[in-house]
Amino acid sequence: MAIKRYEASADTTITNAYKMDLTTRATGSNMGAADILEVFHIYGASTTLIAASASENSRAILQFPTSGIVSDRSQGLLPAVGSVKFYLRMFNAEHGATLPKDYTINVHPMSGSQWTEGVGVDMDTYLDSGYCNWTASYSASAGINYWENSGGDYFSGAADTYSTTLTTGTENILLDLTDLVEDWIDGTKPNRGLMVKLSSSHESALESYYTKRFFSRTTQYFYKKPLLEARWDSSRKDQRGNFYFSSSLAPAGDNLNTVYLYNYVRGQLRNIPSVGATGSILVSLYSGSARNTGPTGNALKQSVGGNVVSNLDLNATGGWVSTGVYSASLCLTSSSTAPSQLFDMWHSGSLQFHTGSIYPEALTAHAYNPTERYVSKIVNLRKLYYTHETARFRLFARQKDWSPTIYSKASKEISNYCIESGSYKVIRIVDEYEVIPFGTGSSQHTAMSYDVSGNYFDLDMGMFEEGYAYAVKLAYYNGAIGAYEEQPEEFRFRVEKHEP
Repeated sequence: MAIKRYEASADTTITNAYKMDLTTRATGSNMGAADILEVFHIYGASTTLIAASASENSRAILQFPTSGIVSDRSQGLLPAVGSVKFYLRMFNAEHGATLPKDYTINVHPMSGSQWTEGVGVDMDTYLDSGYCNWTASYSASAGINYWENSGGDYFSGAADTYSTTLTTGTENILLDLTDLVEDWIDGTKPNRGLMVKLSSSHESALESYYTKRFFSRTTQYFYKKPLLEARWDSSRKDQRGNFYFSSSLAPAGDNLNTVYLYNYVRGQLRNIPSVGATGSILVSLYSGSARNTGPTGNALKQSVGGNVVSNLDLNATGGWVSTGVYSASLCLTSSSTAPSQLFDMWHSGSLQFHTGSIYPEALTAHAYNPTERYVSKIVNLRKLYYTHETARFRLFARQKDWSPTIYSKASKEISNYCIESGSYKVIRIVDEYEVIPFGTGSSQHTAMSYDVSGNYFDLDMGMFEEGYAYAVKLAYYNGAIGAYEEQPEEFRFRVEKHEP
C-alpha cells in the first residue's frame, strides 16, 4: 500500500464581493457548510466604482489535521521524511457560469490564529453571515477575533507559495506540498490550514477571472472531497525468483540481485533481536550438496557491487528494510562450474538465522527482436472486500506465446513469470471513474512488488466508497517502446462497509 488519503476537517469560502446591490460588500458572509469552494477575481462589475474599489475576490480556506499523519508515521504506515510525498488534491466542480482560463492559483500556509468553518451555505446572495469570513476568523465568548489582514492571514514568501497554472480552467489541482506537511509534522511551522487563492497579480488585474469552483468536504461525491494524499514507492523487488549471474551483457546495476528475509514470529513480522533496525546482517552464498538438499562446502566468492564491499568477498552486508524485513544486494559471476542451485545463508558471525534457496539463471542475447505479450490473472481475487481491511492481491502471469511440448503439459506446471516493472490502477465500474490512476511517474506509488511467488500489491479498502463494484487494471513496462502498456484483462470486486 503506497497511498494514504487524509480528508479535510474544515473548509470554507471567504469573499469581499459586492452583494446584489453592488454597494454593500459581503465581507461578513459565511459559506462553511456549502458543498462548493469558490475562487475568483471580478473587476468592474459596477461602472460607478473607482478602480481601487472595483476589485472583488473570493478565496478558499482548508484545514487538514496532522494528528492522523503523525500517528500513521509512528506506526510505520507512512515512510520516514524524504521517502514520501504529500499532494493537495482539489477537484473541479462543473458549473454554468463563466470559466476563466490561463491563470495561476497559489496555495499558502495560514498564519496567525485558528479559524472556524461556520454553517453558512449562501454563495449567491451572501445572506448567511457568520465566522469565519473576510474580516474575522472566529467568534468566542470573549469577542470577535479579526484577521490581522482582511482576507485571511497567511505566509506569503516565495518558500511558502505553491503555485499551479490552469490553462483551460477545468483542471483539478494536484500540488506537491511535501515540504509544508513535513514542517507541520515536526512543528517547524504551525498547522493553521491552507489559503487557496488567485495569485496577487491576478487578484489585482484589470480584468475578471470568474469563476473557479471546487467541491468541498461536504459534497455528496465521495471521490471529489479535498484531500492530502501521501504517495510513495512501497514496492519490494525481491529477486530470489529471478536471480541472474553477473554478465557482460548487462550494465553494473542490472547485474545486482536483491534478496529479502522476512522474519515472521507467531504470524507477525518481528525484528531479529540481535540485529534490530540499526544493525547489519550478513548473507553468504553456498553451492548445494549432491542432491541439492542443503548448502555444502565453503562460501562462494561474490563480485563487488551492491552490499558487497570488495571483490571476492564471502559476505554481502545487508540491512533493515522495515519491521522484520531485511535485504541485501549482491552479484555472482557465472563459470563453467557454476551451481544450478544456490543457498543463501543469513547470519551474524556464528549466529545463523535462515537458509534459503535460489535457482540462478544466465543472461542471454537474442538473434531476433521478441514481442513480449502476457496473460495475467489475480489468483486470490475475492468477489467482496470490506472497508476495514487491507487486501493483498497476488498475480500470476505468463508469456502469451508460451508453447510447451506435449510431455511438458503432462508433467510440468506453468512457471509464474515475474513482471519487473508493473503498475496497477482501480476504476469504478459503473462510470469507469479512475479511483486510483496508474502511478508510473516519479513517485511510482502504484508499482507492484514481487518475490519468489510472483507479483503482488496491497490495497487499503478504506479508500473506496462502499456499495460499488471496482476493477483492477494492470500495465507492464515495455522497454522496446520505453512506455507502459495497459493489459487487456480486468479483475472485478465489490466493496462493502461491514462484514456480515
